[in-house]
Amino acid sequence: MELIESQYKVGASYDSLEDLIRKASPDAAFVLTPKDTHAEIVTKLLRAGIHTFCEKPMATKLDDARRMTELAAEQDRILMIGFNRRYAPVYQWAKQALGPNRPDVCVAQKNKPGIAYRPTLDNMIHMVDIVRFFMGECVEVKAHAQFEDPWHETTAAAMLRFESGGITFILGNRSCGQWMERVELYGGSRSIVVNCPDDVTITDQEQEHRTSMTPIRMGWATVLEKMGFRGEVDHFVDCIKAGEKPLTDAPDALKSHELMDWILRESGLPSMVETEAP
Repeated sequence: MELIESQYKVGASYDSLEDLIRKASPDAAFVLTPKDTHAEIVTKLLRAGIHTFCEKPMATKLDDARRMTELAAEQDRILMIGFNRRYAPVYQWAKQALGPNRPDVCVAQKNKPGIAYRPTLDNMIHMVDIVRFFMGECVEVKAHAQFEDPWHETTAAAMLRFESGGITFILGNRSCGQWMERVELYGGSRSIVVNCPDDVTITDQEQEHRTSMTPIRMGWATVLEKMGFRGEVDHFVDCIKAGEKPLTDAPDALKSHELMDWILRESGLPSMVETEAP
């Protein structure tokens, strides 16, 4: 334990979560553990009256996510979920460019090399949430997946229809050559293309305007800033201080998890109801 404290410059360490709660009495906590441990840890923190930031997905089971949301409301504590893309400057610029309007079409793609366990739930959920950020609430899902082992799929793709009438195509792939994240938004005679985390291009019928993260920040912007990690942490702390609701609070994040579960079911992948793979 002392070695870990020294290596990571941790001010204090504890033998258990219960020990931390009892001795430190924190106002807030960050849960950055493996996803299958989120529900148990978050539940203990909320019951102790601690505002909690939880990484996505908030749980691997939809019922657990719903109970966590209900508990946060009962305890009158903030439960914020780490959908960091909403806090990334490039996506915020795109949202500002849209204003109150919903796009007619959204194309969202997230590629990440290498097979992983439940990659659609663990990784493509970022795209599911950012699509809701731009499009609103979904009313229809058609989806497909490629896999030999359904717990280690290579591709998931879905077509979504939203309350606004907008249509979205969303794709997550693991057999690619490199990491790539891109969102395209079309409507109102404009095109908005986000190449995360670096730039946004807005095009109408007369001109094109490109905003790039790195030149604006004179080259010193880090991944923490560009991907929204710093922004989400600052937002969490600010909401606690002001007693305000976070942008990605549990009730809103739960809708992204419910949509994620819908896509999993439609694509033939294990849902957020089924037991974990042996």
